[in-house]
Amino acid sequence: MDNSPAKLPISDESLLESVQVYKALTTAHRYLAELKGMAKSIPNEGILISTLTLQEAKDSSAIENIVTTHDELFRVGDLKREKINHAAKEVENYQAALRESYNQTRLSKLIRFEDILQIQAVIEPNKSGIRKIPGTVIGNARTKEVVYTPPQLPEEITALLANLVDYINDDELSDLDPLIKMAVIHHQFESIHPFYDGNGRTGRIINILYLVRNDLLDLPILYLSRYIVRTKSEYYRLLQAVRDDNRWEEWVLYILKGIAQTAKETIEFVNDIKFLVSATKTRMRSELANIYSQELLNNLFFHPYTKVQFVIEQVGVSRITATKYLDLLTTHGFVEKYKVGRTNYFVNRALVELIMKQEE
Repeated sequence: MDNSPAKLPISDESLLESVQVYKALTTAHRYLAELKGMAKSIPNEGILISTLTLQEAKDSSAIENIVTTHDELFRVGDLKREKINHAAKEVENYQAALRESYNQTRLSKLIRFEDILQIQAVIEPNKSGIRKIPGTVIGNARTKEVVYTPPQLPEEITALLANLVDYINDDELSDLDPLIKMAVIHHQFESIHPFYDGNGRTGRIINILYLVRNDLLDLPILYLSRYIVRTKSEYYRLLQAVRDDNRWEEWVLYILKGIAQTAKETIEFVNDIKFLVSATKTRMRSELANIYSQELLNNLFFHPYTKVQFVIEQVGVSRITATKYLDLLTTHGFVEKYKVGRTNYFVNRALVELIMKQEE
């Protein structure tokens, strides 16, 4: 079925502004504002970014059936590229794309055409760019039925993507609330389907960039991927319902519910991280005052699986001293030591369990 998207803004924005939508909008904004404030209470924002971007990369890739384990992910930066599990490589690429694009958007407050191309190029480093060969269709994985045919000609894809970029950055094109616009933007990008691969992951990165661009969050710490994983069939059903029957209200309500639910869960996670960092700091100062430093504490939370080299680089000590620090941390139960190949890893088990708890 060929029901390619029209350019934005949509012709009848009243479809997006029902009483139910505005009730859901109020809830979503409330939890987003609480999350934004909560994030400021963490002494080192890098800890939040490190833990949450890794989890988001894993969840977003899982939607595309790219499945890997936390153990593989925590060690991925330590392995030579040819030895990394393929799924872990995909997740590592996603995390890199997310970090790079966040830094750019935070500074410029723009999401440019070339930024979207770069996000996809990092996620799928095959230099394929925008689709040039017709034939791409979206099908039902179970029945093999073609349910949607996205735009086929490269000039049409480029024009629609350029229009989407204008809609993202020019607030005068629509006075809809930014969260409603985010739902529209996500649907439009998924419907344009501009790339051969990596569309879903690129679209989910655009979501978080749009929140940052509109100052709804300062840090990239709210991700809908886990919500989408849990409601995958509903997600795809509602995407198609808009294309087939213009059922925008249901789609917007789905996205707003996801924002509110994910923000609530992330608030709890930020609270748990804050408590764990504080408790670890107190214990280290009490039991290991002679080696405690803020840099050493940060290292244990930036790297759930740390090692001697990481401590050398981040704490600024010799190999002998770094080894001594990690051995003492092991003896006192701050980390657990185990060996993979020739490398000794020191696992912040409390942090790993906290991250794993998010998947329950």
